[in-house]
Amino acid sequence: MSGRYLVTGGAGFIGSHLAEALLGRGDEVVVLDNFNDFYDPRIKRENAELVLAAGGEIIEGDIRDQDLIQRLIVQDGFDGVVHLAAMAGVRPSLDDPQLYQDVNLRGTTLILEALQKRPKTRFVFASSSSVYGGNEKVPFEEDDDVSRPVSPYAATKRAGELLCWTFHHLYQIPTTCLRFFTVYGPRQRPEMAIHRFVRCVHEGEPIPFFGDGSSRRDYTYVSDIVGGVVQALDRCGAYEIYNLGESATTTLSELVAQIGVACGQEPLLERLPSQPGDVPVTYADVSKAREMLAYDPQVPVTEGLERFVAWYRARP
Repeated sequence: MSGRYLVTGGAGFIGSHLAEALLGRGDEVVVLDNFNDFYDPRIKRENAELVLAAGGEIIEGDIRDQDLIQRLIVQDGFDGVVHLAAMAGVRPSLDDPQLYQDVNLRGTTLILEALQKRPKTRFVFASSSSVYGGNEKVPFEEDDDVSRPVSPYAATKRAGELLCWTFHHLYQIPTTCLRFFTVYGPRQRPEMAIHRFVRCVHEGEPIPFFGDGSSRRDYTYVSDIVGGVVQALDRCGAYEIYNLGESATTTLSELVAQIGVACGQEPLLERLPSQPGDVPVTYADVSKAREMLAYDPQVPVTEGLERFVAWYRARP
């Protein structure tokens, strides 16, 4: 049976793919996005056109607009809300932590306040692997200590999980928090590593290479993430936290080499010191998501990079 869903941040990278996936299976989707200038708004406008073409509805607005949020969630009503809208990125959060707090915490609180009046609405909150901070125990499990985030962005995501628990406890809102691990693929934000690195290789520019290349990330292809989000939305019940990753790691040196292979061109490097707020490793234990969500990531990083490069070359 089809449902009616609100996707905040639905004109963004992950959100537009999710909206298309839900529409593709017959659901009704309303996208809420403020089309801010964190990166070129034209990119999200293009994504929104794809969602419109698939039959979705686009509302331009901000999650911090209390009247709008109340109208959408309380008056219009949805079977579920997937909350992807946020100020993203570890490094930019160091420059403007107040903005990250305002959008990521106040915006989330306003949505939860509206949901307390519609407590049967399923709520999926997009968290981040950054909540694990400098965790040295790998792979990361959902019950690991996450009390010491190392960036304002990570702190807002962990605080968002706590807010979700509080409102679930008080009002029994069915809630699932998803910790995404380094998502990439077509439509990825242009400042993110894989998109930026591929662009540098194609334009013959050096890749900004931070540290000694030994840092490791669990790179997760967007279709695998979207599959996990859809499963979480369908199975949202009490309060749960899940890792969504590929459950494999790739060093920075390996990533750059694999991008070179996918592009058919030797990358140039601009060696730079490690960045504040960066962590040495992210690595998802996804056994809980496999068991409870039937989550089953399918795209290894080598294949995902080939797909991304093909998309990049096919753009107008």
